[in-house]
Amino acid sequence: MKKPSIKAAGLKKPSLPEIKKPSFEGLPGGSRTGRSLLAAVAVLGVVFGIAELRPPADPSTAGSAGGATTAQVERSTLVCPPPLQGLFATTDLTLYNPAGGKAEGGTASLSDVAPTAGAAAKPSAAPSGSGSAAPSGSPSGSPSGSASAKPSAGASAAPAAGARLTLAKPGVPVTGHGLAGDTAPGTVATSEGGFAPGFSLSQTTTYTDQARAGLYGLDCAPSGTDFWFAGASTAQGRDDYVNLVNADSAPATVDVRLVGAKGAIDVEAANGITMAPGSSQRVRLKSLLTSAVEPDLAVHVVVRDGRVGAALNVSDEGKGGDWVAASAAPAAVQVMPGLPAELASARLIVAAPADDDADLKIQLSGKNGWFSPAGKESLHVKAGMVAALDLGPFTHSEAGAIRLSPSDPAHPTPVVAAVRVDRSSNGKSDAAWISAAGPVGKRASLADNRGGGATTVYLTATGSGAAKVRLTASAGSGGGTPATKEVDVPAGSTVVVPNLEPAGLNGVYGITAETVSGGPVVAARMLALPQKDVPMFTVQAFRDDHSTVTVPYAQNDPGLVLR
Repeated sequence: MKKPSIKAAGLKKPSLPEIKKPSFEGLPGGSRTGRSLLAAVAVLGVVFGIAELRPPADPSTAGSAGGATTAQVERSTLVCPPPLQGLFATTDLTLYNPAGGKAEGGTASLSDVAPTAGAAAKPSAAPSGSGSAAPSGSPSGSPSGSASAKPSAGASAAPAAGARLTLAKPGVPVTGHGLAGDTAPGTVATSEGGFAPGFSLSQTTTYTDQARAGLYGLDCAPSGTDFWFAGASTAQGRDDYVNLVNADSAPATVDVRLVGAKGAIDVEAANGITMAPGSSQRVRLKSLLTSAVEPDLAVHVVVRDGRVGAALNVSDEGKGGDWVAASAAPAAVQVMPGLPAELASARLIVAAPADDDADLKIQLSGKNGWFSPAGKESLHVKAGMVAALDLGPFTHSEAGAIRLSPSDPAHPTPVVAAVRVDRSSNGKSDAAWISAAGPVGKRASLADNRGGGATTVYLTATGSGAAKVRLTASAGSGGGTPATKEVDVPAGSTVVVPNLEPAGLNGVYGITAETVSGGPVVAARMLALPQKDVPMFTVQAFRDDHSTVTVPYAQNDPGLVLR
């Protein structure tokens, strides 16, 4: 197993004394060989001295896995795509990290992604698509709270220059609007010290234009090099974009690969997209596929050089739209949490990127455990292709989750998956895309939650045993008293937790989910903000915040330098 580096673990590299070249001027009778030997002895003395001054971690604190121990993350960076803006849209950005961490001090702030001074790389093609004029103002349901909060007195570092949002203290979110206009850049949020563990960033857009009216929500994620998205389309009425953001200081080269019902689709224009540092690009799928209609697509973003943030934005004219988060990495078992009750329709989209077909068992989780929908118990996906299945209004009165697993446990095949869910009211509808997600793990948080019944949490125990989960609603961005609730989740069941919010709420608030005991749990939050009779909603899964990392234990061994 590859051991994590200090840099990957997010730990500070210890500062070591500078080793100076020893001087032997004035030593009588010193030959060249003698001086070299004395120099070697001096250097070894310094090395051994450093080893004794900076010993490895106390083995009594190390775990059983190879003598490893854990340490708290000290830096975290999250990237959001350019916000959807225009005359009929308003985007809110919210920062949050849970209270109760061991580290003190630090800072957390959000800034616009900006070109690095002297950057020479340019995009290989102009970004396709644009917004419209500046927004007219905040629609109802927009969060309140200061966007200019200053760090607390205990902060040990100043916020980044040009920061538009700054967290004042852990446990209290801060929110503000994204920039207006069709050239609004992506955003990058960085946290350090006590603000790093559990740091989260949400981007939520309320779009009231009739053509693409809907609630678009995204739990922004770190930059990476490999992303899978299921649920894209170039069908009539659809307008989907792959959004790429290079928030790093080095150029990036990106391939956008498409997979359809007949396999990989070769699009030369989507290969080798060069992105300058501090730049973003929107790749319109209909501009890439001009000669064929693909009703169901999987998108694979592969970064050859550098790192980028990636997200898929989808809209279906007159039927709503949403951001699509990256699917969990290809695996034989995938779970999509947070299916609301009373759905008008649901469509499952699955890709099998491996060289083997996938025969999958489809199961739903309700209040009484896993079950297979009648007549829709299985799905066959050919190797390297995409398959889709209309599941219908199967959750008419019961919320749940979808689990895909091998029909034959002896023949597992990795897949990626997402499900589109639609809600309707009085002839109007909105849609959300729920990607396959991993377990909550020890802890996970979502930043942007609203009161008045707008927020609903879904918990599903995916293992063979029950679990207990602690949910904490933070103070609001403008005030309020945190609230905590412990929830028992039976094996294979989904438990719905509505109206979890702080007392005296003012503004938006964060929700943290912690696995207290039992097996793995997947969790999601639905945010419902009806606007102009449109049942606007969006669903985001809770993502393990990986607030601690494993660090290998090293034994003092001065003899190592002599071997």
